[in-house]
Amino acid sequence: MRNVLEYLERTAARVPDKTAFADEAHVLTFSQLLAGSRAVGTLVARRAEKNCPVGVLVGRDAYTPLGFFAALQAGCCYVPLDPQMPAARLDAILRQLDPAVILYTQESAKIAAQLGCPVLSIEDNLNADVDAALLAARRSAVLDTDPVYIIFTSGSTGVPKGIACHHRGVIDLADWLAGAAEFSPDDVLGNQAPFYFDGSVKDLYICVSCGLTCHILPKKLFLFPKLLIESLNTHGVTALQWATSAFHLVAASGVLEKYRPESVRKVLLGGEALLARDVNIWRAALPDAQYYNLYGPTEATVDALWYRVDRDFADHEAIPAGRPCANKDVFLLDEHRQPVKPGQPGEICIRGTGLALGYYNDPEKTAAAFIQNPLQKNYPERIYCTGDIAVQDADGLFIFQSRQDGQVKHMGYRIELGEIERALASCPGISDAACLFDANKDAIVCCYAGGATPAEILAHLRTLVPKYMFPNVFCARERLPHNQNGKIDRAALKKDCLDG
Repeated sequence: MRNVLEYLERTAARVPDKTAFADEAHVLTFSQLLAGSRAVGTLVARRAEKNCPVGVLVGRDAYTPLGFFAALQAGCCYVPLDPQMPAARLDAILRQLDPAVILYTQESAKIAAQLGCPVLSIEDNLNADVDAALLAARRSAVLDTDPVYIIFTSGSTGVPKGIACHHRGVIDLADWLAGAAEFSPDDVLGNQAPFYFDGSVKDLYICVSCGLTCHILPKKLFLFPKLLIESLNTHGVTALQWATSAFHLVAASGVLEKYRPESVRKVLLGGEALLARDVNIWRAALPDAQYYNLYGPTEATVDALWYRVDRDFADHEAIPAGRPCANKDVFLLDEHRQPVKPGQPGEICIRGTGLALGYYNDPEKTAAAFIQNPLQKNYPERIYCTGDIAVQDADGLFIFQSRQDGQVKHMGYRIELGEIERALASCPGISDAACLFDANKDAIVCCYAGGATPAEILAHLRTLVPKYMFPNVFCARERLPHNQNGKIDRAALKKDCLDG
């Protein structure tokens, strides 16, 4: 298998009338998804060369995945674009891409009209004539190492980075995940991850590879957890592949004490550290469900490590990131790019077929991030150094600690701020917390939301971390800032609590 479209074609032949993607207003069967993508794909192929990027203004609707597959039908790669992002950021991305065409759904029609580049409506062209010969010619020229999508993430310099991932990486991901989490055609996915977020890649390709139905949950439901649970039950959702932040939000809301998602049988989480406290809340409500902690950067095609939560964890314990996913190898290197000693922290480095092609139109950043494996002297082999710090326990499980820049030296001790944050997460009276380091004052700053007092926090930390890891400054807020992907916005937090 060398093209992800083979998943869609096989499933459409097997269950043509089964619902593939559904939103509040639309339902697309697998046969409709295939036929529509070929129709729109023909128009794309007449505008764009093979392997060129095709922008897709994404929405929380069933036609967005159709737009992705239309780009692939044309032998191109798709680029999910958030129509709500700031105009300056969207402009910066489009300058890097210079796309031949941008696809859009009706909900983003007004924004599409303002882009100043060629655009094409998805819904208006579902019945366009299909040029089978053109599509076949494009298809025959696509290799499994060609790009399937480009996802933009924030860059340290403020310029977005476009990470280009290929067919082989997605195929390996989907095939491994289907077996590891035991997905079947009877499963029903409840999609939470926005389609511009790499977590949604799993929903897309598990859906078309396993022939299951994916319900796209409205964003507003996550503001009203009771209505969210009701929606999961109405649609008979059996599987959640959510950002960890959404999982934590539902746990913190208290809704699971009164209402249960009756059909949910598997919960897969990724995007940031998974808190045992919130896993325990979910497990109390759904003790028979299976829970999976997934770790991986976008540069490694979504997931690189996985762990099935198969035992009880105390609220303050760190849940392992686990072991490598299929066809990926993960190891820890020190600052000199040498293996760390057993039990010592090191930077997570990844090799294998899942590594992205690199950063689109940015060879310098690509060369800096995807380097020759320093442990392999005999032939070229790329690895990706994540900037994340972990340790490997006696059982071979990787335990995420923090970002590399989250490691500080305080009072002569090397400290991982993530360890303090895990302890804070189990503190009564704290709903959200993050730690910053004020180098000018040699002070650890605890930023938190909740009703706990500094004295109560220190009393709790005293049982979990050594005294030299105690915060020196406390910054209480009604709520902490979060970015569009649900993660704590540390830049905004620093500006508020350190620079303000």
